[in-house]
Amino acid sequence: MILLYRVLTQLIYPFLFLLVLFRIFLKKENPKRYKEKILASHFNVKRNYDKKLIWLHAASIGELKSIIPIIKKLHSANQDKEFLVTTTTLSSSIIAESEFKNHKNVYHRFFPYDVGFLIDKFLKQWSPSHIFLVDSEIWPNLILTAKKLKIPLAIINARITSKSYEKWKKFPKTAYKIFSCFDLCLASNKETETFLKKLNVKKVVYHGNIKFVYDIDEKKIFNNNEIFLKNRIFWIAASTHSGEEEMCLKTHIFLREKYKNILTIIAPRHIERSQEIKSLCKKYNLNSQILSNDEFIEPKKEIVILNSFGILHNYFKYAKSVFIGKSILEKLKAVGGQNPLEAVKLNCKIYHGIYVYNFDDIYKILEQNNISFKIKNHLELGNYLKKDLDPSHKKNDKISEMISNISDKTLIGTLKEINNFIIDEI
Repeated sequence: MILLYRVLTQLIYPFLFLLVLFRIFLKKENPKRYKEKILASHFNVKRNYDKKLIWLHAASIGELKSIIPIIKKLHSANQDKEFLVTTTTLSSSIIAESEFKNHKNVYHRFFPYDVGFLIDKFLKQWSPSHIFLVDSEIWPNLILTAKKLKIPLAIINARITSKSYEKWKKFPKTAYKIFSCFDLCLASNKETETFLKKLNVKKVVYHGNIKFVYDIDEKKIFNNNEIFLKNRIFWIAASTHSGEEEMCLKTHIFLREKYKNILTIIAPRHIERSQEIKSLCKKYNLNSQILSNDEFIEPKKEIVILNSFGILHNYFKYAKSVFIGKSILEKLKAVGGQNPLEAVKLNCKIYHGIYVYNFDDIYKILEQNNISFKIKNHLELGNYLKKDLDPSHKKNDKISEMISNISDKTLIGTLKEINNFIIDEI
């Protein structure tokens, strides 16, 4: 299986250029830096080889945000080392650049495609002393090449579902070869801890899910529309996918029966769909506005569609209730769910559909603490929101406190394991 994977990735390499160009056309790739993913001549290696380099790879926004506090703590405690942070998506790259712009020993690059010769050159050019993958990032060429080059390899917040475990069991020799390469796995839940041990990982530890760790400094949150939001009844639908906005608009119309001046803020997972959502609003005769960063909300608008990356916390701060998308569409049930924790850390009550497969363990904890609630349709969501949005119901500022208790314990345990791993392996 591994040989087949290596041959196939080699064969499809020329076609990856077409894929990248198509993604640029869709505005899903950085038009200036896309070559970092596909050409060894554009890896843009700038580092001090007299220092050890720690490489951490987080594919998208959720994974990146979960390790930002860890990277900053490691950076602060290890000034004699450098850090390479790689991401895959355009949106996560924007956040990485912003978060680490003042950290001179932290570099951001795009993760190269898992093609044998690309990975080999990437590792030799950057020459990391340790590699940390995040979540479910199992890339065979990277893992096996790191092992060959004797680079210590770990995975943070590892997640193996029962479905993926059953798939690995079908190829026991391949699973054994890949997972035996990991020197340390920090599991995101107890189920994953059990599966990783069965898959022959040398050392598996569970300290909690690090997605609870991401810190938000409310004092640094700025929103041009702060006064407007404080004086308007509104709710937020975040990380929505095509097919979910229609439910949100129906919820808005339902709420309008009680709150004549209700405002609904929609933040699609993919902002390039903003115009599509605006057209849907027109179909329902709803006055909408596509809002870019730093723009002001027009007073008579009913629906506001956010059109910028990394600004949701600027709105969560003033909201009481948030619906998290990618959770009501049956066609996405195998990959359902988006991370609700940014909204939770800003004391928002959470609503979601029944398909939250990717974040099931997180939602279970939130449900146990009466922070999140399942809904099946716009009427259920609307009835919840009718109560939440009543001016007599104040925002619950104790939510973030509950989450912080979980966060602190997880961060301390995770950092201890990572620091010991770096020290032991050098």
